[in-house]
Amino acid sequence: MDWYPLWNSLRIASAACVIVFFTGIFAAYYAAKLPRALKGLLDVALTLPLVLPPTVCGYFLLLLLGPKRPLGILLSKAGIQFAMTWYGGIAAAAVVAFPLMYRTARGAFESFDVNLAYSGQTLGLSNSYIFWRIRMPACRQGILAGTVLAFARALGEYGATSMLIGYVPGRTATISTTVYQLWRTDNEAGAFRWVMVNLAISAVILLFVNMLEQKNRKVGRI
Repeated sequence: MDWYPLWNSLRIASAACVIVFFTGIFAAYYAAKLPRALKGLLDVALTLPLVLPPTVCGYFLLLLLGPKRPLGILLSKAGIQFAMTWYGGIAAAAVVAFPLMYRTARGAFESFDVNLAYSGQTLGLSNSYIFWRIRMPACRQGILAGTVLAFARALGEYGATSMLIGYVPGRTATISTTVYQLWRTDNEAGAFRWVMVNLAISAVILLFVNMLEQKNRKVGRI
């Protein structure tokens, strides 16, 4: 059994998760402080990939990063090509996973008691210290939920990934695209094995999150 799709899916999902973790938190933190009307417009723009079909997201990525598009041509001159490369899958997975991280983190930031931040300011603490040592720990449940959802979404991404990087065994194959290709070629036993691999990974992720939540509840009771 060729394990490349598993390795490729994990590195794509991990890299995409790191990207959306920081960009999602950054966008959510500043969006939570915007006026209602402006926040609504920004929400529409940043959440569109959540409601659009993944293939449509992949189509827009091709329009933006395709080898014959202006940006794609510029990147190719620098030796960077997103189409039909494994790291192009990072871009596709990050785009579809970003809204989950953004909306979850924004909800956590909006529920944060700003009096805690004001108290820190009166003590002379810097904004960065308040953010990382007060705001983030207070919002850790929402941040953790958004991170796990983003990773799971990136791991299972198919539509945008297949549009941008296709399916090349040993180069761009992921678990999702491998399942489809095996099923399409009537290899149902192989497709079922990869489905079970994906289910096992998802179960481990959920078990890990539940353990963290239980630990946080115990800490909160002390």
